[in-house]
Amino acid sequence: MAKKNASKKTQQRQNIRKEKQSSLLTWIVLGVLALLVVYGVALQFSNSTIHNITVPEITVQEAYQKYQQGALILDVRTAEEWSQSHIPNAIHIPLDELESRLHELPKDKEIVVICHTGNRSREGVVLLLKAGFTQVSMVTGGMNNWQAAGYPVVNGE
Repeated sequence: MAKKNASKKTQQRQNIRKEKQSSLLTWIVLGVLALLVVYGVALQFSNSTIHNITVPEITVQEAYQKYQQGALILDVRTAEEWSQSHIPNAIHIPLDELESRLHELPKDKEIVVICHTGNRSREGVVLLLKAGFTQVSMVTGGMNNWQAAGYPVVNGE
């Protein structure tokens, strides 16, 4: 009888342990699912506020025409890239400084954003659009295409 009671108690303890393990596993799975849902919502929010903005792209030929007509050329490359060569009379504001220096740019003038190949220009245009600038575009192919087309550049500061 004592063996039977001991066996029954052992069985009960094992069942309780299994229930606790099962309960813990359930909470872990629910926690992971909750984190995935929060991550998905955050990702969707960031996509809708940044990536769904249409960035107006223009060719280097269109950019040169706008340049000749007095559009402001905004170069968002690094200081090192700028000193190697840049478009005459362009404004230089590196992309990592742009958000804090938006006040330096006119909202009532067309702005053409350029970088080395076009990636940073896209980010610059998104920043400008989110800040309320309306006449902005980026140069497809950036300074690579500008120089390949033989358009004017100056070297140095």
